[in-house]
Amino acid sequence: MKKNIIISIFFLFLKINFATSDDKFLLGKDIFLNAGNCSACHSLQDAGSAANVGPNLNEIKPDIGRVIISVTNGAGVMPSYLGILSQEEIEAVAYYVAEASVN
Repeated sequence: MKKNIIISIFFLFLKINFATSDDKFLLGKDIFLNAGNCSACHSLQDAGSAANVGPNLNEIKPDIGRVIISVTNGAGVMPSYLGILSQEEIEAVAYYVAEASVN
């Protein structure tokens, strides 16, 4: 009985994490395409963007940390989005880019 409860809790936890990850991915994609306007400069196949002002994200496949740093502080000609995007939005777009560029 106790084992069944633990297994049920485990699968519930997995289901919640997948739902949260999917929501974060979709929020990040929306920010990439709209509020962040990232698609104006960056190529990313999942977003349907083929711009070539900034790096092609499909090629460099940045990890989430690298994206957070770049979006927060700016990089090269890319401006900082701190104050334009919330921390939650920065984390969501970073999650999206890191996940979408790997696939």
